Amino acid sequence: MGVAHAEDDPSVPPGSTTSSAPPKVDANSPGLKLGDGATLAPAKVLDIKSVVEDLGGEERREDTPSDVKFSLQAEVLFPKDSSKLNPQANARIKDIAAEIEAQGGTKVRVFGFTDNLGSYKHGEKLSKARADAVHQQLSKSLGPSVTYEVRGYSEDYPIADNSSEEGRRKNRRVEVSFPRGESGPGSSDTSS
Repeated sequence: MGVAHAEDDPSVPPGSTTSSAPPKVDANSPGLKLGDGATLAPAKVLDIKSVVEDLGGEERREDTPSDVKFSLQAEVLFPKDSSKLNPQANARIKDIAAEIEAQGGTKVRVFGFTDNLGSYKHGEKLSKARADAVHQQLSKSLGPSVTYEVRGYSEDYPIADNSSEEGRRKNRRVEVSFPRGESGPGSSDTSS
């Protein structure tokens, strides 16, 4: 089981995905109904993202045609300023592992984040330790064919305003994301 470490360059910044190439469209197809003198705009892919927040904002799930991302609030997983998982966190992480298996995920990203309170260095250390703890729990449920990118980003990439406690709570999180595999729903594998 491979693990990428914080000193490695991230392959994709958190929260971003690479979309597939736009489909080829024949502008001369007889099935197209364009007015006289009209032309087609260039084709492009519109990624559809479904976002569901649950448990009063303690958990967030984002689905795109190519990726699934779970964002779990730190307070749900850990005691304050700690990287030791709460007993109830283990069950939630097992559920995420089951989803990774069901979707055919083989490359899992586990990214930790903090708010902007305290020093950046402390946030870096804490966010990485929390990502490591979630990674260790995931690896107990997933087989050796899964590879991991595990990083701590401190206060970088906030998803809410750090000027309020509500915003800081959302920023203190661990994200688990993975590309959908060939066997999962929504797969774009078209080979025969």
